Amino acid sequence: MAVAETQLYAKVSNKHRSKSTSVLLESLLAKGFPAHIAQKALAATGQKSIEDATKWLHSHCNDPSLDDPIPQEYALYLCPIGRLHNHLQEFWKESKRQCGKNRAHETFPHITLCDFFTCEDQKVELLYDTLKRVGDSFLQCFPPSISLALHSSTSYLGFFIGDGHANILKEFALAFSSEASALADCHVKPCLKQLHLTLAHKFYPHHQKTLEQLAKCINPEETCQWVATLYSRDMRFVHYQTLRVLFQYKPQNIDELLINVGDFIYVDPTQQSNVSEGWVIGTSHQTGCRGFLPENYTERANESDTWVKHREYVFVTAPRFSTQTENEPIVRLNAEICNPSWSGSVTNVLSLQNVTLRRGVLVMHHGGKSWLQQCLTADGKYYRADLNFPSTLPKRKDSMKHFEYDPPLSCCGIFQSRLIGEALLDQEVTVSYMYSSPALRCIQTAQHILQGLKLGQKIKIRVEPGLFEWTKWEANKGIPNFMTVTELAEASYQVDTSYRSNFPLSSLMPSESYEEYISRSSAVIKQIIAACPSKGKGIILIVGHGSSLASFTRPLIGLPARDSNNFAQVVRKIPSLGMCFCEELKEENKWQMVNPPVKTLTHGANAAFNWRNGIVED
Repeated sequence: MAVAETQLYAKVSNKHRSKSTSVLLESLLAKGFPAHIAQKALAATGQKSIEDATKWLHSHCNDPSLDDPIPQEYALYLCPIGRLHNHLQEFWKESKRQCGKNRAHETFPHITLCDFFTCEDQKVELLYDTLKRVGDSFLQCFPPSISLALHSSTSYLGFFIGDGHANILKEFALAFSSEASALADCHVKPCLKQLHLTLAHKFYPHHQKTLEQLAKCINPEETCQWVATLYSRDMRFVHYQTLRVLFQYKPQNIDELLINVGDFIYVDPTQQSNVSEGWVIGTSHQTGCRGFLPENYTERANESDTWVKHREYVFVTAPRFSTQTENEPIVRLNAEICNPSWSGSVTNVLSLQNVTLRRGVLVMHHGGKSWLQQCLTADGKYYRADLNFPSTLPKRKDSMKHFEYDPPLSCCGIFQSRLIGEALLDQEVTVSYMYSSPALRCIQTAQHILQGLKLGQKIKIRVEPGLFEWTKWEANKGIPNFMTVTELAEASYQVDTSYRSNFPLSSLMPSESYEEYISRSSAVIKQIIAACPSKGKGIILIVGHGSSLASFTRPLIGLPARDSNNFAQVVRKIPSLGMCFCEELKEENKWQMVNPPVKTLTHGANAAFNWRNGIVED
C-alpha cells in the first residue's frame, strides 16, 4: 500500500474501528487491491464479508468510475418487524394490484429518522459504532409500542406517530445525528417534523377511497418490534429510474451494454430523447458500465432494490412472536375476520353492491385501422393511396399530421364494424351503454356498430380516456393529440358531450409501467360498472384496443393480471373486432366469462395488385 494511502486510513482511530471491518480491509489489501478501492468495495457491499467485497471488485473491473472519490449516501430508518410488518407488506402488495404503483412502493415500510447524507468510505464504520452506542443509551426508554394514527389526503395516506412517542424517536435521531456528524465528519440531518409511516404517496385521487379501505384492514396496535437500520445508495443515480433485467443480452455493437438476469440498470429519463425506439441508455448496477440495451429486456424496479443494508439495532422491547399459521386470522375489522388472502377480503369491501340485475360487459378490439404515414404529402395534405383508405378525413383544428398517431379506420374496418353491429342485432342483443377509448379508430368502430344495431340515434358514445391503450406502446413516446369531443360531435359522431370521466385525458401518463396500466384499467372498469345501472339484461359495450380484452375482463372475474413477459404475445393474437364477454352472477356476487353473443369474422391478407405484372409484362 502506498505511503499516502497508509497515512489516510491511519487517521481512523483504532478505538473507533470495528475489529471485523479492519480484518476485511486488511484481507483486501493483502490481495493487492489499492486501499481506496478496497474501502469503496466494502462500503458498496455493507462491509459484510470478504467474499461480497471481492465479488464486487471483480464485477466492477471495467467500471470507469472505480477510482472516483464518490461516497455513498446513507439514511437511518426505523423499520417494523413481525406481524405489523407482514400486514404492511400485504397492504403494499394489494394496493399495488388494485391501484397501481405509487411513490410509497419505491421503498418499504419505515419511519425516516435521518435524511440521506454522505459519508466518506473510510469513516462508515464510525456510523456503525454510533448506532450501537446511541441505541444502547435509548434502549430503556424506547416505547414498548408506538402509537400510530391513520391520516389521509388526496395525495398521501399513512400513519402519523403520536406526539409522546414521536418525541422519543426525535431525541434518538438527534443523538445519532450529533454523534455521527462529530465522529465521521459528515452532515447528518435528523427528521424533527411530523414523523410518519407512509402507506401511499402521489396516487391518483380516485384511488383514495380504495386505499383507505385497504388501510383499515391494518391494525396499528399490532404487537411489533422496531429496528433502526442504516441503508446506503449510490448518490449518482438518485433521480434515475431503476430497471430490473429480465433476460440476458450480449452486445452486438461496441456501444451496447452486456446485461445479465437480475441486474439493475440506472436510466436517466432526460437522456432518452435521442435514443432509438425500443432502446434505452443506462448504467449497470452490477458492473458500473454504461451503454445501450433493449428496453423490453427489462421491467421497472423499485428505487430501494439497489440499496445496501449496513447495520441495524433491534429494540427488543416486546416478546417475540410465534410464526403466523396459514389459516390464522390477521386482524378483526368491524366484527369480521380478514384472512391472509387479501384478495377475498378486499373483494368483499369493493364488491359492486349497487348491482341488482344480471348484466353483461362486452369488450371489443377496434376494427382495422389505416396507416396514414403513406397518405400525407410533404405539405401535410391527405390523399387516398388505395381504396382501403377513407375517401376523406374528419376535420380537426390542429395539424393533419396528428392522424399519424391517431389513425382512422380503414374502409374494411368500417365494413367489419357495421357487420358486427348487424350480427348483434340479429341475435337480439340489447346494448344499453357504449363506451370508447378516445382513439379515433375506436370511436369510429363504436359509431358503425351502433349503426349496424340501428341504435345510431338512441345511444351516445361515452368517450373514456381511461380506456386508451397501454401508453408504453405508443410509437411517439407520448399521448396522441386526440380529436376533442366537440370536434367529434361536429364531425357527426354520436358522442355524449355531457359525459365527464373520472379519469381525464390529462391523467394519462406517457410510457406508463405495466403496473400503472393494469391499475388504470382495473379502476376504469369498476367506475364504468358503477356508473351503469342495470336495465334488464342490457350490455355495456366497450370498444378499446387489443390489450383491453385482458386488462378489463380479468379484474371483473377475479383473475390477477397476466405476467408482463407474455402480455405482448397474447395481445398480438387478438384480431380486429376480437371480443370477450363477461356476465354478472348477482346471486353469487361475481362475474364469469362466457362465449360472446356473436362470432368474429375472419379474412385473409390481400396483397397490392399491379395490372402490369403478369398481364402485360412477363
